[in-house]
Amino acid sequence: MRVLFAAVAMMAGAGSAAAETVKTADYSFAYAYPAEVAAIPRLRAMLDKEAKTLRARTARNAAAARRDSVGAAYPFHRYDQDKTWKVVTRTPGFLSLSYEAYSFTGGAHGNPSTGALLWDKARGARLDPIAVFTSPAALERVVAPVYCARLKAERARRLAPYKDTGDLFSRCPPLSDLTLLLGSTNRRHIDRIGLIADPYVAGSYAEGQYEVTLPVTPAILATVKPAYRAAFAAR
Repeated sequence: MRVLFAAVAMMAGAGSAAAETVKTADYSFAYAYPAEVAAIPRLRAMLDKEAKTLRARTARNAAAARRDSVGAAYPFHRYDQDKTWKVVTRTPGFLSLSYEAYSFTGGAHGNPSTGALLWDKARGARLDPIAVFTSPAALERVVAPVYCARLKAERARRLAPYKDTGDLFSRCPPLSDLTLLLGSTNRRHIDRIGLIADPYVAGSYAEGQYEVTLPVTPAILATVKPAYRAAFAAR
């Protein structure tokens, strides 16, 4: 991500292998993943399938929008869709990935978004990062106090003078609204987590993303499922 785990992402991104780049009168489309992903056949096939589905949907929706604009009081603006995967970290048991995506469908502005996945090397399976914890609620109970305090401090830094008005963008978003990344400082164990709030989740579009990195503490470690606990380490 731009700030969170930036050094790792830049290093890993140097070997990017583009899955597809297309530009037509109706839309532009790009989808990319690192060479490290391309070296894992099953994961590569999953992402290639996703790219194909995403491009087909973009083409279909853009063509429909162009047809609708004919004779209407508004012009057609070419759609734009891109998605880029990056390596967050790699450990003996996992490959942790994040993505940044951007979609423009003719509105006032495009919509950026983020997401993540965890590749279980032993099982050869894709996991949602939250799946390694006993439950989202268990993790949220532990991280919410620290996360919310860090988020409030960052809001105050960006928006000074900051006033908590009690509206949507003053609240602390739930874990379910955030992108959860699993990271490592030593590539041996997962020992930090990242929480990303996309635009409109914790602030206005103009504020951009809010990113918070937290160390894995003993309390967080206790919320990891026993089957995955050896892959984590508290800091």
